[in-house]
Amino acid sequence: MSAGQENLVEIPTVSKEAAKKISHLEQEFIRAEVEQLRQSVPLLQPLYEKRNNLITTPEIQNDFWIRVFSNAPADIDEYVLPSDAAVLGSSLKNLSVERFEVNEKGQGEPRSLRFTFEFQTGDENPFFENEKLVKDFYWRTQVTKSAEGKRRTWEGLVSEPVRINWKEGKDLTKGLLDAACDLAGAEKKGGDRKELPEFEKLVNKIAEVQTEAAAAAAEDDEDDEDPESPAGASFFAFFGYRGRSVTAEESKQGVKDEEERWAKIQKGEAVEDDDDEDDDDEDDDEDDLEFAEVFPDGEDLAISIAEDLWPNALKYYVQSYEIAEDLEELDDEDWDDEEDDDDEESRPRKKTRV
Repeated sequence: MSAGQENLVEIPTVSKEAAKKISHLEQEFIRAEVEQLRQSVPLLQPLYEKRNNLITTPEIQNDFWIRVFSNAPADIDEYVLPSDAAVLGSSLKNLSVERFEVNEKGQGEPRSLRFTFEFQTGDENPFFENEKLVKDFYWRTQVTKSAEGKRRTWEGLVSEPVRINWKEGKDLTKGLLDAACDLAGAEKKGGDRKELPEFEKLVNKIAEVQTEAAAAAAEDDEDDEDPESPAGASFFAFFGYRGRSVTAEESKQGVKDEEERWAKIQKGEAVEDDDDEDDDDEDDDEDDLEFAEVFPDGEDLAISIAEDLWPNALKYYVQSYEIAEDLEELDDEDWDDEEDDDDEESRPRKKTRV
């Protein structure tokens, strides 16, 4: 054995058999969690209705949701720019989140989400005309084969852009949302997405907005008053999120394939493992939509709102008052300290004896 071989250190790895068992157990946990979520929908619905009756009373409704958003955790708050907060604070009346594919018997896909934002209209909303903005997210499953013939499974949320009728000069998305809606509409008429003029227009608009955002960030590098969103755009670009191009029919077939595969696993039969390795062999459709995505973090934000902000809204509302009280006490202490300092400065100083 050479000196070099003696210095080689064998890195321990999980055996293929153990890794397979771990993967199957993880799938059991996921399935149990999804079933738990599914059964919770009809149980929680009466409570959410009761909460809605409470928060829509005049003394609470006016500032309920803006207080909730202003006290939201960082993974939500970071997407709300000051300009977005101005809209939400002055015009948002109500918000609801539904797992709309689950029926009263607790049957259906619980990971699909519907967000309904209700706004003031007319002069009370100087930003846009819409009274309601309804954004549906569908949970989709896609099973494909790589170029090497390896099985791949993708699951996630997909959606369609929702147009906002902005008043003149008020579009916080700087044309991104309109361009996303135009492309989605053009696709329904048929044709290769990449060949559509709306596709090129949207891709160029995304590049333009990103360039402007980067320039503004560089110019105001020391100014923390207007932070940049991780999405690189307004919160309202969230309504333009699309995700992967997976139809309901494709998803239905994907779910069927997954259920058949899981049944074999439960019986102890051999199944083809998914390809977990990352490579550059991606579907053209996925790459197309990736270039044309106006809010890349749409799925993450949707899940955060549905799993955190929505169920914990009352907690965040109450905490907003607790924080205000703490700040008020702090301000009083600072004021007292400033008065003491002023008193000391206003006293005539004794002359120094010579």
